[in-house]
Amino acid sequence: MEAQPMRKGMILGEGFIFISIFLVGAIKLKRAVVQEYRAHKQQHNFLLSVTHELKSPLASIKLYIQTILKRELNKEQRDQFLTNSLKDIERLDDLVENVLIATKLESVGKSIPKEKFDFSDLVLRITDRLQIHSCTSQIIKSDVEPGINYVGDKFAITSVVTNLIENAIKYSPPCAHVQVKLYQQNGQIRFSVADSGIGINDEEKKRIFNKFYRVGSEDTRKTKGTGLGLYIVKSVLDKHNAQIKVLNNTPTGSIFDVTFN
Repeated sequence: MEAQPMRKGMILGEGFIFISIFLVGAIKLKRAVVQEYRAHKQQHNFLLSVTHELKSPLASIKLYIQTILKRELNKEQRDQFLTNSLKDIERLDDLVENVLIATKLESVGKSIPKEKFDFSDLVLRITDRLQIHSCTSQIIKSDVEPGINYVGDKFAITSVVTNLIENAIKYSPPCAHVQVKLYQQNGQIRFSVADSGIGINDEEKKRIFNKFYRVGSEDTRKTKGTGLGLYIVKSVLDKHNAQIKVLNNTPTGSIFDVTFN
């Protein structure tokens, strides 16, 4: 009779262990399914975004060329249409480069091609290309210390600078200033981009460098993008042993501050 309660206790103990293992497994399975669903949704949104990003400049280029061919335009109008078409082509080129770099980052190891290049000249050329001279978008204000050289992957660093400036332009109100700085401090190279947009809350600051992640809700977001830009920025900087911080700007907006050791 004494063995009966002991047997019941063993059965209850084994049952408790079985249920615990089952619950732990069920929780892990649920998490895996949710993560898989989120990853699938992000990739789906990425494909939609890429399609939109491709179609928009292509449609614009097509319209400009059709107008040039069908209408009698003076030289100034023709040059303006060709200039606008070139900007759209450069936008397509940036998108393709982002996809190529994102693929390259996942396929290569820690080693990166290195060359010495003029960092100051690179930043100035990019800001000049992205500058909008009419008050229909943002105005880039550059404060670049001349003669700063850096040894690294020039192609990848070009993508970092381009993505950070384009990101600031994208999330700033029309005609707002985007401040770009490059300088040396205590033996380090500092690069920063400041905008005056709505800013990024602390919770999203932890996720903005994730692949395919974009700030805001998919239903309410109005800005264009693929969610690759900041992922590429962080990945490239990690390979160069550089650090990036996201700070709050005053009175509104964000500052992306990069330190190259």
